Amino acid sequence: MEINKDKIVTQEESGEPAPIDQIEERVEAEMKQIEGSAKLRVAQGLQDKELEREAQDLKDEGEREMDEAKESQK
Repeated sequence: MEINKDKIVTQEESGEPAPIDQIEERVEAEMKQIEGSAKLRVAQGLQDKELEREAQDLKDEGEREMDEAKESQK
């Protein structure tokens, strides 16, 4: 069986993102969630409401990005 080179479609031509790019988005989103959780714990320990709010925002942003990354893979 021979491969017909005229029928080969690359990821670039199909517009499909490379798997490594898809994983990178998820990793960055997970890191934001982890960082937000850590900051939230510190803020609660320090009883710093402003830092707590910033930490929650960062955690929420990470969760949104994770959802977006999962949706883009479908």
